[in-house]
Amino acid sequence: MKGWKRAVAFALCAGIFAAAAFFPRDKETEKQDVRVVRVWNVDTFEGGKGSRTAFLASVARAAEAEREGVYYLVLSYTAEGARAAMQEGTYPDILSFGIGLDCAAERALPLGRDFAGGETDECLAYPWCAGGYFLFSLDEDFTAEGKTAISCGGSNLVQVAAALAGVSGEEVPSLDAYSGFLSGKYRYLLGTQRDICRFASRGVAVGIQPLLAYNDLYQYISVLSSEKKEDCDAFVRVLLSDRTQERLSSIGMYPLADGTAEGYTASVFSSPQSLGELLSAARTGEEKNIVKFLKKI
Repeated sequence: MKGWKRAVAFALCAGIFAAAAFFPRDKETEKQDVRVVRVWNVDTFEGGKGSRTAFLASVARAAEAEREGVYYLVLSYTAEGARAAMQEGTYPDILSFGIGLDCAAERALPLGRDFAGGETDECLAYPWCAGGYFLFSLDEDFTAEGKTAISCGGSNLVQVAAALAGVSGEEVPSLDAYSGFLSGKYRYLLGTQRDICRFASRGVAVGIQPLLAYNDLYQYISVLSSEKKEDCDAFVRVLLSDRTQERLSSIGMYPLADGTAEGYTASVFSSPQSLGELLSAARTGEEKNIVKFLKKI
């Protein structure tokens, strides 16, 4: 009887070893089955609060839950680092970026959406979140005499927003403009959504006027990989879904539908030379020389 039991046990073990030999599924093999999609986030202008890269990482986990066998690797790049990598032939599969990274146009694929700032012959980039320009007053009175600080930082052209809104003032680095405004050095501040978040964190009440004639504070998404396009498109769908867009307030940014998309914008694929020419035109203040560089939203 004991011999019979040993024979059965031997046969079972032999079957298990045979199955393992023909169908190996160790951890290394499972890793090889995962499709890795590289997502680069390049911040070219100040956000609201928190990290846009971290926000995209949360979107990646949601997209992975809907798509079997894919892992979205989200990395943060500076504009200089991303440009250098692309010039050497290294591109991500998905790119999140703002104005000032024109080299992305070479690989960007049509998205099947419409937005003037992301179009060449077709729409190659679409905003997944937006900021905005605002004129702030120390109180609700916007008629009193006083100096204006124009908050500058990043690749965005606040000077264009100032010129088209008819606001003149002193160009000041972002944080210095904010602190100078609160200290009373400036009566007015031409700033962005970043300043709204700063005021809120300090519990400061100020007068606010949105400036809607021009906006280039858009963080765009582009797909650069034809080989992984289905996985890339799945990520973009989750990113632009209502449930994701409703969470943008957590990073102090706005959905495109929140009234920020009107007036003019500059192409996200503008070259450094054309952005320099636009800046020069803005500083002259002549609208006819400014709008020839812009796109109507």
